[in-house]
Amino acid sequence: MLKSAGFCILFVVGGISPFAYAQDLTIAPAAGELLRLSRQQAIDQALARNYGLIAAREQVEQARAQVVVAAAFPDPSFAADVSGLPHPLSPRSSTGSDQGVAVTIPFPGKTSLRRAVATADLRVAEFNLTQLRQQVASQAVQAYDAILVAKRHADDLITSKGYAQDFLQKTQARFMAGTVAKVDVVKAQVDVSQAENDLIANERTAATARATLNRLLGRSGGAPLELTDDLQIPSSLAAVDALEKLAESSRPELQSLATQLEGARAATRLAGKFWAPDLSVSFTRNAADGTPTSFTSGVSFGIPILFWQHQRGEIAAAQHRESELTASISDIRAQISLDVQTAFANASIALRQAIFIRDQLLPEANEVYRVASASYGLGGSSALDLLDAKRTLLDAERQYADALGAANDAEAALELAIGTSLPKMSTVNTGETHE
Repeated sequence: MLKSAGFCILFVVGGISPFAYAQDLTIAPAAGELLRLSRQQAIDQALARNYGLIAAREQVEQARAQVVVAAAFPDPSFAADVSGLPHPLSPRSSTGSDQGVAVTIPFPGKTSLRRAVATADLRVAEFNLTQLRQQVASQAVQAYDAILVAKRHADDLITSKGYAQDFLQKTQARFMAGTVAKVDVVKAQVDVSQAENDLIANERTAATARATLNRLLGRSGGAPLELTDDLQIPSSLAAVDALEKLAESSRPELQSLATQLEGARAATRLAGKFWAPDLSVSFTRNAADGTPTSFTSGVSFGIPILFWQHQRGEIAAAQHRESELTASISDIRAQISLDVQTAFANASIALRQAIFIRDQLLPEANEVYRVASASYGLGGSSALDLLDAKRTLLDAERQYADALGAANDAEAALELAIGTSLPKMSTVNTGETHE
């Protein structure tokens, strides 16, 4: 439980993954109204209202429409003419006319290959949307935690200001008793002013973090927010080897490249069908004065006698595209391994630091300050000793708040590196006191 500034906040046990998307979204209030959000609600709102995601969803729908275009049967064509005109602008004086219909029949297999290429493009667009959703969710978590870190700093600074005021009261009492010099009173007054100045500076950090989260939520930067969750130490991490295997099957970039390779192979097969041209069939009705009506049927198709142009052109381009994607897949696999290893190292170290500060540094700093404050009140230590003890305690509290934020951000970055939620592990004991 966090005790500070006359109120308390309960820590929520169990982390929330930025990849655990909720299905039901709460209707967001207007931009100027107060919005109360848990961490998961912030993720849901960002995924539903972020303008970058809206644009990406429209790109998916464009790709879906292109599948229909690729598989569409060619429209038939109609042609008509009149003949025997004494003047080109006198159609009524014609002695004959022709009306014809033509239709192009794709060579068997070409339409399915075109559909396969367009479907691969659709799946790539969907994987790109998935990747962007993961990035936005991770950014929402980090922005949410940045506000919590700023709030915790503010709570610590309020507590520090209380310590400074207590120090000033004790120093004034000792000055009246003649046990300290006037300079100690001045030092105590400066300490109170410094605490107030730190609070003012922290407001800028909080405002920046709030504006960042509001932007991700599609709201104006200064819109009011109230966060209902608090910072907590994340649960322990799974083995890095297991996370690497999970990333191999989950990262949308790798899945997107594999899908592009499938589409490129279909495009290569389609380019190789240059020798099988589409067939154009036409039917024409012929009418002329003084002769019975007759009909003309026609068939036309291209003859790919300049085959080397196709082999060195579209076929070669498609084959090189396959080779490029094969190399890119190997490269992205190596990059994914590096991402997971780096993110795991950051997350594990940040977790260890947060636990160490909570269990070792903070209790010792609190005890040092308690002893120094009691001793100073009894006239047994100097003002410098008490100021140094208070500064040590404030630094420890600031480091702990930063470590909590870093641990949660590192966990979000690790989930982004593996492309899915972290496997459930036993929850680390998060019981703590913050006085």
